[in-house]
Amino acid sequence: MTTRPFVLATLEGYSVEGGFDRPYEPATCFSPTVSLGRHAGPGDADGLWRDYERVLDLAAPLGLDGVRLGLEWARLEPHRDQFDDIAMARYLEVIRYARSLGLRVSVATIGEAWPAWLGLEAWLLPWVAPRVRHYVRRVVASLGDEVDGVVLFAERDSILRRGFLEASAPPWRRNAQLDFASASEQVQRIIADLGDDPEVGPRLVRRTRSIDLDQLALAQALSEDVTEVYVRALVKGKGPTAANNGLLVKHGGEWRVAPEPDVLEALG
Repeated sequence: MTTRPFVLATLEGYSVEGGFDRPYEPATCFSPTVSLGRHAGPGDADGLWRDYERVLDLAAPLGLDGVRLGLEWARLEPHRDQFDDIAMARYLEVIRYARSLGLRVSVATIGEAWPAWLGLEAWLLPWVAPRVRHYVRRVVASLGDEVDGVVLFAERDSILRRGFLEASAPPWRRNAQLDFASASEQVQRIIADLGDDPEVGPRLVRRTRSIDLDQLALAQALSEDVTEVYVRALVKGKGPTAANNGLLVKHGGEWRVAPEPDVLEALG
């Protein structure tokens, strides 16, 4: 008998928390193009860095099994070897609150916006791999037993495709097939190495599926042999990594369920 996958809505930190890529804020790989006015950054986004609990209160009754929370590397390590324990403590507060509501919590350690100090071409640079391993091990050690699962790359395929084939994200390459292959190989080695790590490996969620906010896609994903299905997104957010739609919206400073969250009907 096939076990139904857990269904988690995503919360992608860069697009929902706010507080990145402006003066005196943590800088990400998008900061150069934000500074040049090529596109808008997240700005204050939806302000969830201070407001996560209010959104989680609304998420609990939606029929979801939980949330996948993106832990923003640029917030946790804004400068090389300068880990922000206060930011980590805030993430832990959010995780504990979600679990107190009966929500399953998985975390993604690397999102589509990585720290500026890694460089725009991070996934081609050999020195980045040991930095990733060091960072992930530290985060996992800080989390302890507080989470149900760990995902190394929130949207691995999207990061590489957008960066090396579509020119819609750093390093802004189009149809760079050789670089795409090299970056893919390095990312796969990172995943394999951390999968074998005695502390990290046992916590990883290995069989996952990410979908947009779509009822038919969710119904299909529920029939697949995966452990967790990630519905993008609980909150749409702002900026270059934002989702197209969100289950929750902010109107007049108040949070509420979006008018027609049809995707939830598939959870029945």
